[in-house]
Amino acid sequence: MTSRVTSDRSGRAGGDPLENDWRCYLRVSYLDVMRSLPVSDPGTPDNRGPWRYLGWIARCQLHAIIPGTLLGVAWMGSQALMPYVLGQAIDHGIKAKDATSLTEWSLVLLGLGLLQALSGVFRHRFAVFNWLAAAYRTIQVIVRQATRLGPTLPKRLTTGEVVSVGIADVSRIGDAMDITARGAGSVVSIIVVTVILLGSMWQMGLVVLIGIPLILALTAPIMRPLHRRQTRQRELTGDLTTRAADIVGGLRVLRGIGGEQLFSRRFKDESQSVRAAGVRTASVESVLDGIGLLLPGLLLVVVTWMGAHYAAAGEITVGQLVAFYGYAAFLVDPLWTIAEAADRITKAHVASKRIVRILQLDPEHPDLGTREPEGTRLTDSRLTDSVTGLTVRGGGLTAVVAGTAAPELADRLGGYADGGSYGGIPLAELKELRRRILVSINEDRLFTGTVRGELAAPDDDLAREAVWAACAEDVVDAVGLDGPVAEGGREFSGGQQQRLRLARALAAEPDVMILVEPTSAVDAHTEARIADRLGKHRGGRTTVLFTGSPLMLDRADHVIFVENGAVAAEGEHADLVKSCPAYRAAVVRE
Repeated sequence: MTSRVTSDRSGRAGGDPLENDWRCYLRVSYLDVMRSLPVSDPGTPDNRGPWRYLGWIARCQLHAIIPGTLLGVAWMGSQALMPYVLGQAIDHGIKAKDATSLTEWSLVLLGLGLLQALSGVFRHRFAVFNWLAAAYRTIQVIVRQATRLGPTLPKRLTTGEVVSVGIADVSRIGDAMDITARGAGSVVSIIVVTVILLGSMWQMGLVVLIGIPLILALTAPIMRPLHRRQTRQRELTGDLTTRAADIVGGLRVLRGIGGEQLFSRRFKDESQSVRAAGVRTASVESVLDGIGLLLPGLLLVVVTWMGAHYAAAGEITVGQLVAFYGYAAFLVDPLWTIAEAADRITKAHVASKRIVRILQLDPEHPDLGTREPEGTRLTDSRLTDSVTGLTVRGGGLTAVVAGTAAPELADRLGGYADGGSYGGIPLAELKELRRRILVSINEDRLFTGTVRGELAAPDDDLAREAVWAACAEDVVDAVGLDGPVAEGGREFSGGQQQRLRLARALAAEPDVMILVEPTSAVDAHTEARIADRLGKHRGGRTTVLFTGSPLMLDRADHVIFVENGAVAAEGEHADLVKSCPAYRAAVVRE
């Protein structure tokens, strides 16, 4: 390993083996740590409050926060000791004309410089890791929660709110973890300087000891209005993001009805509101930044003036005076870092409130059932709706004509609303409900990625079978299975999007598939081919099709007509057209 690392760095073998081993160990260890992100299991977050969530993030990263903090203490502590060592070198070396003492103190100063450089490099690396780890972990728990919530999420939160969490709030959490090392180092360095000043001239040490808490106390009242304004800005940004997503998603419709200019004006108005909120937040932040420079500056002026006064009176040495000037220059950085830490933690608290709000949501119909349906064959289990009295036979293709009641009925049969049962078991008690029963509607989204990833089939053969059954071969032939799919599938026509959604649902191969108007956007020729292929592909598994299309109804094994909230008739399509006038009026366009 030693020779390989040396060759990689210099182009030739050789060098100091101990030095190369040490550098290689640090480099490989750091790369191994970075490659571990994101973690395979982010854990269970503490969602009882924003502070508890931040504490949970910190506990999960203690293996990186602790060494990062120790490195931060070494980094800032070595800087805090430099003025003291410099003063000793002047008093015991230069002033006393002692070359040996001057050499010794110079070597100590060199050692502190090396310690500062090395600890600074690796402190920064751990800070980057802590930022990334916190951001990744937050993204993972949010995505996992979004998956768990399913259709509950868009009912409870806007698109902009979720997008803002994934972009802005994640960064705020990372910033809070990043500042831990520098913040701890700043606190320790201030303590070191205070102790040294108390030992050299207790009056000056007392000034620092009183001045720093006073500065923090004067800064604290600004944090509350800053917190309020940041929260308000965050809310407006989420609303604006939602507006933008709605406009982009419905741009074609807006242009068709002439509403593009109206929504453009509304977006501009909301943008100005966000800008005004940002200006109000920035005004408070600028005051905080100004105070963060002014108050420490005043403290340093006092320390410097006192040092010069005592030096003129002969109460301190020249070396101590130089050290006091060094402390005066050094203290600006740790005091400023503490103010920065307060600002970052405040923003992280605001971000955590949004994150916790999402994590505290529960699905309206969680998949917590434990009961298995009786029987070993899929045809043994019937799907029923207690509200309308509808019963779907196990196996085969059943078409349901329910008009405007179709979405509510599909929700009950799919377990998204109470009233459905499968094999005599209420859907809320059915084990692995979401794997067994799939509901596909036209509002389902297509996601960014490839066609293969969109279909999410176990293998390419099954993917192509699902594409064939959905008559989406033209889409796949045009771009290929590895072809790109933009967000929402916006590069495809409405009919192509609908057929891709149908192919994705078919590739999942659920025990029961519920389709709501899956051919509403395709032409009659394509619809006829889908009607011929759908039943063949499903191969005797239960398929429920909500439609009013005669082409689809004519290919169904069984048709059920729901009118006024109850089953009015059932049988084959041709027989119902003859025997049921209400059914004929609903499906036959004369």
